[in-house]
Amino acid sequence: VTGVQTCALPISSLTLDQLFTKFSAGEADDSLGSKRDYNCDLIPKFVMAKGLLVKILLHTRTTHYLDFAKVGGSYVMAKAVVNKVPATAAEAMSSNLMGMFEKRRMKKLLDYAFTFDPADASTHDGKDMATQPMQATFDYYSLDAATSTFIGHSIALYTTDEYLTSPSDVTLQKMKLYAESMMQYGDSPFIYPLYGLGDLPQAFARLSAVYGGTFMLDTPFKGIVTDDDGELCGINSTVEGKDCVLKCKSIFASPDYFPDKVDKKGDIARCYCILNAPVMPDGKTPCESGQIIIPGAECGKKNDVYVMWMGKSLSVAPDGYYYCILSTLLEGGAPDAELAAGLNLLPPRVKQFMAVDPYFEPKGDGKDEQIFISKSYDATSHFETVSLDCLNLYERYSGSPITLVDNSVDQ
Repeated sequence: VTGVQTCALPISSLTLDQLFTKFSAGEADDSLGSKRDYNCDLIPKFVMAKGLLVKILLHTRTTHYLDFAKVGGSYVMAKAVVNKVPATAAEAMSSNLMGMFEKRRMKKLLDYAFTFDPADASTHDGKDMATQPMQATFDYYSLDAATSTFIGHSIALYTTDEYLTSPSDVTLQKMKLYAESMMQYGDSPFIYPLYGLGDLPQAFARLSAVYGGTFMLDTPFKGIVTDDDGELCGINSTVEGKDCVLKCKSIFASPDYFPDKVDKKGDIARCYCILNAPVMPDGKTPCESGQIIIPGAECGKKNDVYVMWMGKSLSVAPDGYYYCILSTLLEGGAPDAELAAGLNLLPPRVKQFMAVDPYFEPKGDGKDEQIFISKSYDATSHFETVSLDCLNLYERYSGSPITLVDNSVDQ
């Protein structure tokens, strides 16, 4: 699909000066290291090594324009203690999250999930996982509530406990995906583009240009244009000081362009921090980059709190400094109070900014008007939910789902 991109790119990596300007914080202090070594993402998300975004990048051959590095590790809070997330049976047996008998029970579930294939009944062990709720599966393996919580939130990457009443097959496939992503590079299932997420839209822009796409950055959107039959035919804009119509048959947009076509579902709090000391998730070992998932049940919330940080190894901050972001869906409290569980895990912050962003979802599918609107970026620290929304946009437009093909080797 070719077309015209008329808005500023929603994912961009800011310099330190730009970050300070955005939050009206004056001029960045020279004591924070080389300013040009900062690449600060406003909505950073890690990429699962075998996840949907990687499949999309391989399908489009966009990986030709990108370089990734491995994220240091993924951690979870359980019973008020932070530990590395065990994703394999071997890691489960050495984890401090559980006692010996609980480890054995979890190992059996992980072994089952890793071999589970929804299309192969021989891997189901006589169970109907398409109908059996996930809570019943946890009960079958006699797993306690704390173990079930960190499996659901830090391995299957759910944001609430609603999945417990849903069929088990989806959760089992999510567990398998996490383990496969972990095996891809070793001790972490996540990767991140060097120099920040700003390279992702740039890579798609380069590829789009090859196929005739045109990008017009910072070009104003002044409403849609329809023909005599009321059908969409263009966008009102201004180019080089002159009013004009950019012709198109369909529009893909973020919620802020069509406020009358979206519903507000809540507010997301995000806290941006500059650190001059490494994060030690377990309180002992420094970690150059990583994330901590704090399930809502651990901090008196329904929704999880996410903590993620990056440093020199991901070309996001100068040596000795770290860029850290915390996020959560607000539930009526003050942002700093609802993020407190994550803030308490960090070393002293050199600089800190707080933001609250509305979260929108489209009212309809957009087919009648040919205006396809995405959801807002959610509070999660990974791209799985965003990638699902992207694929949903494609299906709403084309009428059928896309089949993702691995084009990592040119044919």
